[in-house]
This record gives sequence, structure tokens and C-alpha cells, in this order.
Amino acid sequence: MGRLTGKVALVTGAAGGQGAAAATRFAAEGAEVVIADVADAPGKELAEELGARYHHLDVSDEDQWAEAVATTTQACGPITVLVNNAGILHMAALTETSLADYERVVRVNQIGTFLGMRAVAPGMVEAGGGSIINLSSIEGLRASPMLTAYTASKFAIRGMTKVAALELAGSGVRVNSVHPGVVETGLLPTALGGVEVDLSYVAKRVPLRRVAGPAEIAELVLFLASDESSYCTGGEFIADGGVTAGHSLSSFG
Repeated sequence: MGRLTGKVALVTGAAGGQGAAAATRFAAEGAEVVIADVADAPGKELAEELGARYHHLDVSDEDQWAEAVATTTQACGPITVLVNNAGILHMAALTETSLADYERVVRVNQIGTFLGMRAVAPGMVEAGGGSIINLSSIEGLRASPMLTAYTASKFAIRGMTKVAALELAGSGVRVNSVHPGVVETGLLPTALGGVEVDLSYVAKRVPLRRVAGPAEIAELVLFLASDESSYCTGGEFIADGGVTAGHSLSSFG
């Protein structure tokens, strides 16, 4: 029997990167998986490959969340695992960050997470429990230059996770945040307009001397989705190769 047998899992931003890795592991462990994304072609392709379902979902749209939850519940039963993974990155100095760019990041990362939690919570409560996993970042624990909007959204996810965990604990719904460090996905190249990024310099600054692969983060997300983490709620789970164990004067190179 798989670790997620009998669970219905919706994963946002699952057409690629960390989301796709989580969806793949979930399917392998027996979950009924719904891949949610705005990237329809790769999302549908992955869903077909995994024997999963695909649903177009703009996480910043309240009505689309309602439709995704209703459609999934009708087809599969109540959602018992939600992974709020969808996110975007904008890099600019504070004085060069436009209000439009700030709001764009917040709408996807922060509001998308809020809407997702709110949309699935009633069904999870009615089902007698569930697990919500919110993807934050080490930028939700510390700060980096050039990431005002992204850092604000990831700190917000950290805080919202704790509030939801406290409110839903009595109903058996667990809510935790995951804080990855640098992961080799398309997030950074996309933010830089498609420019390929050499992460070898960054890797030298990580105590483990490498960046993470999406599959490594997926293992942590799988743990939180499974009953193995039954006593974990309101927690911050860090997978950063040791970066946040030090401070700005630490040298790993």
C-alpha cells in the first residue's frame, strides 16, 4: 500500500519544477492527483503520463478556485491534500519595483495561497481531516536584496500557515510551510527573461556545496502530505542545504 493511498491531492503550479516533482511522487504513492496550473500543454502531458487529472487554475482567481475544488470533489471525492506550490519571482531593487510588479507577485504567491487554503478547508473539515502544505522559501525566514515583493509574499505565507494551523487543528486539518533554499527549477531563469543561470557560484555558498533538485523537496512535501507527519502542524520545514544555519558573515566558499 502506498503512503498516500486513499488521499485526493491537488498540487498547484504542477506543470513543472517542484510542483511536477511532488505530483509525480504523490501518484507513485497511491494518491488521486490533480495537477493544477496555467501552463496547459505541459500540465496535461504530465497528467496523462501519471494517470492523473489536469485542471486549469489561475491561483489568483477566486472563481477558478471554487470551480477546481467543486470539479475535483465531484470526480474524486473531497480534497484531503493541498500543495500551494504555484509561485512567481520578480527581481528588482526596492526603488525600481513598480506597484504593478509588486501586486503581481503578491496576487500569485500570497493571495493564491490564501484562496487555496480557504477553498479546501471546508471540505477537509467535513472529511474529518487533511493536510495543507504551503511552499514558502528561505526568503520567508531571512531576506535577500532585490527581492522585496517575493520576500514579502513568502513571509506572508509563513504567517498565514500558522494562523490556519491554529484555526483548523481541532478539525484534524494540519497546515505546514516548506522553506526550500536554491532549487534548480525554471523560476530564476523565467524571472530573468529566459536567461540561463549558472548556479555553481551559489552552490559554493551553500554548506552542502550544491543546490537542491526538485525531487529532494518533493520528498519533504510527501512526508507532510502523509500520515507519517500526523503530529506536525504550524511548522516550518527547511530544506536549504544549511544556508539559514549561518548568518551574513558566514563563509562557505
